[in-house]
Amino acid sequence: MAVMAPSSPSLVFTVRRCEPELVAPAKPTPHEFKQLSDLDDRDSLRFQVPNIQFYRYNPSRQGRDPVNIIREALSQTLVFYYPFAGRLKEGPGGKLMVECTGEGVMFIEADADVSLEQFGRAIHPPFSCIDELLYDVPGSGGILDCPLLLIQVTRLRCGGFTFALRLNHLMSDAPGLALFMNALGEIAQGARAPSIPPVWQRELLNARNPPQVTCTHHEFDELVEPQSLIINPLHELACCSFFFGSTQVSAIRKKIPHHLGKYSTFEVLTAFLWRSRTIALSPNPEDQVRLIFMNGVRAILNPPLPRGYYGNAYAISLAVTTVGKLCENPLEYALELVRKAKGNVTDEYVRSFIDLVVTKGRPRTTIVKSFVVSNTARVGFRDVDYGWGKAVYGGLAKIFEIQSTSATTFYIEAMNSKGEHGIMVPVCLPTPAMERFVKELNSILQDQSDGGPMSKFIISSM
Repeated sequence: MAVMAPSSPSLVFTVRRCEPELVAPAKPTPHEFKQLSDLDDRDSLRFQVPNIQFYRYNPSRQGRDPVNIIREALSQTLVFYYPFAGRLKEGPGGKLMVECTGEGVMFIEADADVSLEQFGRAIHPPFSCIDELLYDVPGSGGILDCPLLLIQVTRLRCGGFTFALRLNHLMSDAPGLALFMNALGEIAQGARAPSIPPVWQRELLNARNPPQVTCTHHEFDELVEPQSLIINPLHELACCSFFFGSTQVSAIRKKIPHHLGKYSTFEVLTAFLWRSRTIALSPNPEDQVRLIFMNGVRAILNPPLPRGYYGNAYAISLAVTTVGKLCENPLEYALELVRKAKGNVTDEYVRSFIDLVVTKGRPRTTIVKSFVVSNTARVGFRDVDYGWGKAVYGGLAKIFEIQSTSATTFYIEAMNSKGEHGIMVPVCLPTPAMERFVKELNSILQDQSDGGPMSKFIISSM
């Protein structure tokens, strides 16, 4: 198990940006209003999500400009995904809707005097340079009456390029965004239409009439952060990226009794990190701690959502216990909590949750005392191909640094410096807690083949 240092933390380069422009659909599109679903329209999703992909130089594409090809393909793709070219408005009762104005998405053409190799052998967040590769155009980042997408394509000195994107989360989740990006890639390579036609149909995830809250939900519990879980503001926040390949996951599995059966990689990794992180924070044993993770519902619903549905389509899975029970019990205790929380999400649970959202007036999810996980490792951002092949890295562009023990992390598909594929997990903790966290992980992740320690830790604070 390796702790990965930030991608070239001392890397300094110059980016020359053209004036931001609006790219509109290539053909006229309907001017209409489209309501968001009740699962989209939540205060918890009123923020922007930054994403980035790095692409190598491809000799077969010599003389072809990625900026022009992607800009032209974007205009054509927006004919099919025309709501992205509109603007969010607030309707009666605060209900959000898209006015399909055809104004377009914001696009930035740029050049950087840096090569892909200078970012390091294993590219991953945190990126000290991200504000250069995804410029925050003043006045463009609002939730209402602003572009719903901002895209910057930056040519690199080596012939490679980066594709950075900022998404208004109210419009789509990670799988929905991947549908749009794959459509853009297909059209950039000459397709006349996306292989998977986009589907709006946000009414499929609206509350029932009348709402019927039939399940127990703790997503909106009113909680107060206990004193033992409040981070000392004098402690510097350390951010590290941890890589978990097949060897590391196998080492964790060896701590689980065989008679308990098979657990998924997500269940094993999430239980392990939740427990290890809580041990590192050393809170009061009697304090409550929570695990929150996003559970995709596209295939869980009955009937399943259409394949091309690109709205938000996930429910919140939640496990609750005390610090003492989580830390003093073996790993299988946390595993069972994760599995039970995951199994609770049925069609009826999702419908009940949506009904609760509407009944309570679309409140924010309570993340006090919580470790929040968003799993994007299988979304396929690295697989998006604009004609230059698959991305070297594709996924989250920024780690959310929050001075709270209620933190969000992401599982990102990644490759380490040895070329091994796995899951990268960015983690931010106060420096003393990060040291305990690494020690806890190192005490468990031992090389089972020769009894020696696994990959050497490289700790860096941001």
